[in-house]
Amino acid sequence: MTQWWQWQGGSDTVSRSYAVIGVGRFGSAVCKELLRFDAEVLAIDNCQRAIDELRQEDPAIEARVVDCTDEEALRAAGALDVGTVVVAISEPIEASITATLIVKDAPGSRVRQVIARATSDLHEKMLRRVGADRVVFPSKMQGARLGMELVRPNLLERLRLDDRNSIEEIKVPKVFVGRSLRDLNMRKNHNVSVLAAGPQNRLTVNPPASHVLNEDELLVVMGSSEALEALPSH
Repeated sequence: MTQWWQWQGGSDTVSRSYAVIGVGRFGSAVCKELLRFDAEVLAIDNCQRAIDELRQEDPAIEARVVDCTDEEALRAAGALDVGTVVVAISEPIEASITATLIVKDAPGSRVRQVIARATSDLHEKMLRRVGADRVVFPSKMQGARLGMELVRPNLLERLRLDDRNSIEEIKVPKVFVGRSLRDLNMRKNHNVSVLAAGPQNRLTVNPPASHVLNEDELLVVMGSSEALEALPSH
């Protein structure tokens, strides 16, 4: 059966396709942030009302009512054919654990990463035991932040200066490795200013143009949200 993500871009889109299971406050925030970056998103919930509310905010979103504890239902919906699954449900705990196990371990699953929401330390241990690659606590990480991290894996910290401008600490993108700040000319080519660069805990403030960026180094850059989001993410 042709899956939803294949209609929108083919199998090459798997790495940038996401399923969010559970679209309460946390899950819907993840969906909205992913959509803001034009990612392919499949929203799943077992409650028709939750799906309807999400569609009211964004009628174009691919959203389906599915029993997340039913392997064949998740398979038919396309949840096993995406690159990353966010299990955003918190209760009942058994449902989040079962959903995590299915998308991670079901035969033929193409899911590369499972991020699950936990409500307690015990819940976290159980999610990791069944294969969750990462476990988050909503009190520590809001859905919008998680969505941004998924589409911008090099982003470490963001300090918002005003409604338009921010300062961000990012991992040096691979396409920047081995190049000097002079060659990159970040202000001209990317509309951002480089405030600091270098290894973690040994950043050089206002680095010279001759500074060559190495793998695993960090960059602290300042600019508009649009310019920062346009920087290479890998």
